[in-house]
Amino acid sequence: MLRQLATQIPGESAGFDAQLLLAEITGHSRAWLFSHPEFELNPEQQQAISSALKLLQDGMPLPYVLGHWEFFGLDFLVTPDVLIPRPETELLVETALAHVRAQPTLGYRMLDVGTGSGIIPISLAVHVPQASLVATDISPAALQVALQNAERHGVSERIHFEQADLLPDKFGEVSYDIICANLPYIPTETLPELEVFGREPTLALDGGADGLDLIRNLLQHLASASLTECLILLEIEQRQGASASALALEAFPRATVRVKRDLAGFDRLVMINT
Repeated sequence: MLRQLATQIPGESAGFDAQLLLAEITGHSRAWLFSHPEFELNPEQQQAISSALKLLQDGMPLPYVLGHWEFFGLDFLVTPDVLIPRPETELLVETALAHVRAQPTLGYRMLDVGTGSGIIPISLAVHVPQASLVATDISPAALQVALQNAERHGVSERIHFEQADLLPDKFGEVSYDIICANLPYIPTETLPELEVFGREPTLALDGGADGLDLIRNLLQHLASASLTECLILLEIEQRQGASASALALEAFPRATVRVKRDLAGFDRLVMINT
């Protein structure tokens, strides 16, 4: 069955995807499947495989077919209303956690802008029990997924989800220790060339002409808010390190601005210490 599925599932990772799909439908781990080659699918499982295979062949990404995906060691619900979690974003979470570990006695207050499925604030809440968080998104459907994920991981009481175009309504009345944002950063003209186009929500991908429209708007709003000491973490597209850093310094001339690279060696994260 694995060999057969691997020939029918589109994409370069067909073999691995076949293992994940079969594990999901049988309710067993991938290791269990390999150690039980005699296992046979029942009719219901055969039908589930056929239905999932049709969705994959029609272009639906595997995480949407499965309904969940892993990020930072946690399992998150995903739907076509939200982006599929990507390992590159773990750099943002790791950087925020390193900042917290440097001052572990503080009761951290954090904000995540454009939260999508909630992977960033939920991962932070799980690993920082003393933190309280606010997470915003312009999409009500995305916020619903995020809330379900927060409940799934037992942190919903410490995260306030709010529908907003970037910042929450009472932003100026509250101070934050860490502000995170993984906003849409793909330039509009290049988006149709990418595999994700039409398969994941355009609202969460399109960053405008240069890919920096929302990042630029966020920085302008933050700069006008007279922030106290705060760490701002912005995920960026790999070619935006210099331009995003320039925007950050324009908004916060006295800040320390650094660009961190991901495991592949690409610019991925702008760090702003105000």
